[in-house]
Amino acid sequence: MTEHLIRNADTILTMDAGRRELVGEDILIRDGVVAAIGPNLATLGEVHEARGCVVTPGLVNTHHHLYQSLTRAVPGGQDALLFGWLKTLYPIWARFGPEDMFVSAQIGLAELALSGCTLSSDHLYLYPNGARLDDTIAAAAELGLRFHPTRGAMSIGESAGGLPPDTLVEGEAAILDDMIRVVDTFHDAGEGSMCRVGLAPCSPFSVSRDLMRDAALLARDKGVMLHTHLAENDEDIAYSLAQFGCRPGQYAEDLGWTGPDVWHAHCVKLDGAEIDLFARTRTGIAHCPCSNCRLGSGIAPVRGMRDAGVPVGLGVDGSASNDSGNLMAEARQAMLLQRVARGADAMSAREALEIATCGGADVLGRPDCGRLELGKRADIAVWDVSGIDSAGSWNPAALLLAGPTRVRHLFVEGRQIVRDGQITTIDLPRMIERQNRLARALMG
Repeated sequence: MTEHLIRNADTILTMDAGRRELVGEDILIRDGVVAAIGPNLATLGEVHEARGCVVTPGLVNTHHHLYQSLTRAVPGGQDALLFGWLKTLYPIWARFGPEDMFVSAQIGLAELALSGCTLSSDHLYLYPNGARLDDTIAAAAELGLRFHPTRGAMSIGESAGGLPPDTLVEGEAAILDDMIRVVDTFHDAGEGSMCRVGLAPCSPFSVSRDLMRDAALLARDKGVMLHTHLAENDEDIAYSLAQFGCRPGQYAEDLGWTGPDVWHAHCVKLDGAEIDLFARTRTGIAHCPCSNCRLGSGIAPVRGMRDAGVPVGLGVDGSASNDSGNLMAEARQAMLLQRVARGADAMSAREALEIATCGGADVLGRPDCGRLELGKRADIAVWDVSGIDSAGSWNPAALLLAGPTRVRHLFVEGRQIVRDGQITTIDLPRMIERQNRLARALMG
């Protein structure tokens, strides 16, 4: 039996059904779950003093391309729109191999952990030079983050009218075979699972209708979730209208890509009818505000989505289009953009944090995560609000207005992944050095 006691927290933001906020109480972690919450708890295990701290559930990242941590701030893509940005980066990504995938995933996940993230999805849709989804799964397991990798794919190259180069696409039969392999090998559907696998054809402009439909059928047969990009910008809408004769929402519905087992990334350009469709079918959305700003895609109608009942989580997106992986900063950006679009009362700091915790957990089908309640997984972030970030704040629990973006302690399944602001499970300086070496090699 392993126990940790988080003691005397200034505030605990539970994100439970009642959104309770507790003052001066403790959290007891036992064998990977929250065993007790209340004052004056005792333990024979390790005690972590949380006076001067706010405690939250671990944050949940619903969309990432971890491999892109190796291609931040590439000059040719710094000021490009989505399609031009992709064309700049595809030839670079084509030179990746298994080591690049492993190292970039581990660096990206470590960056997320330091920003309070305990559960992350990843969308890996290219597999050059022997790279496999297995590489990123190994990176997450070594670091200790809860992981929801998705087996992405691209099957339509330039010669067939698609966007990616032919060297980065795969045959659709081989894609489906490998989807079956990774689900059978790695997917754990149980409560408390550290790894669940999803199926994720990249986008409507890089795979066929047949692959989208077949992936949906396969996912339902295997009991796993579906993920893709949708309605990201005006180019995306124009492509859908020109190629499919319909808007992205209709395309998704026609191919079986709506429902509570589906979540789409971005959805910046959904119209009212599409929002109603997603609300009615409980189709989730990964909102990626920083990347949407970086690529000039626009401001997603998150206020309208939430008001309609669409499940919404946050995603940092890839580090080639963000170029950061700080999920706490992403939550703040989400709040600010809704205020820019709709007024200062459009989204509170508490609501944005809710989207980043239980909101994201629900999008990923993880009701066992994203909230601090008895019996839920012990994925917990401890934020020090005694420092300069919160100095002078009248409400330190309003973390997204005046608070740190780097976590003090982080627990995943009751295991301490971050202690006093430092990763405990891997040699992070060595991994950074390794990543920089690989990046220099890619620069040629």
